[in-house]
Amino acid sequence: TELHARRSTPRDDDEREIQVVPGMGAVGQLDEHDGVGTRGGDFVLSPVLDDDTPPHPYRPHSGENAQYLRDIILGVNDGLVSMFLLILGVAGGGSSSRQILLTGVTGALAGAISMALGEYMATKSQKEVTQGDLELEKEHFLYNRHIELDEVKGALESFGLTGRLLDEATKVIGAKDDTLMAFMKAFEFGATEETERSPVKAMLMSGCLFVGGSLPSFVPFIFTGDTNLALIIAAVLCSLALFAVGAFKTRTTHGNPIKAGTENLLFGAVGAAVSYGIGALYDHFVKSQVE
Repeated sequence: TELHARRSTPRDDDEREIQVVPGMGAVGQLDEHDGVGTRGGDFVLSPVLDDDTPPHPYRPHSGENAQYLRDIILGVNDGLVSMFLLILGVAGGGSSSRQILLTGVTGALAGAISMALGEYMATKSQKEVTQGDLELEKEHFLYNRHIELDEVKGALESFGLTGRLLDEATKVIGAKDDTLMAFMKAFEFGATEETERSPVKAMLMSGCLFVGGSLPSFVPFIFTGDTNLALIIAAVLCSLALFAVGAFKTRTTHGNPIKAGTENLLFGAVGAAVSYGIGALYDHFVKSQVE
């Protein structure tokens, strides 16, 4: 499948052939009054592959739940980092193993509830704002349609359309309210079926994953009363989990998993050092006051 446009000069306007994939437009010739690309008429959509080019495997996009990646990463990472930092701070302050375990359990529940309710309200509010704007768009279609069509034309120009092709595309999009609404919904508000988020689903993901991320920090204290040993086990588990979360996100971002995992681990380590230091300073200050 090809999608390309040949470079145009004043002498080869008749050769400006456009081949497109099915569903993206018509195949045909462009004359000097048509428009695809810049004002100079030398816009190239993509290079043309010849028959000798080796096949490249098709890589699918992130999937139907890609819009929830933020909730997944935020829930797990927040549980990992905030709970481990809390545990370290309390341990640095001289608390016993039982006290640290109680802090971890109550902190995980409080954090999960806070995350879940906050995500629900934030997602629902954003959805209501978008719905309100779409209702306002209907009013604009009725009383200020020319302004909306100017916005459509501006958007299409930013995509590289000019001349008669730009006018015809604007006319087609603006001919029906449903088509115009679909275009404005995606272009102006960035709202599509693929990006729409359910407040309930976002709430459950954030809350449950926060609890999951909290577990490595306090579970070791269930099995041993040795605070130092439990802290070492918790540190190892959290380090592995932080690296895994950073690497996991590259399944969607297509980045370097080693780099992403290391970055996430380093941020957590810096926070852990600061938290433990604050707890140790507090413990030292309290002891000096008592003495």
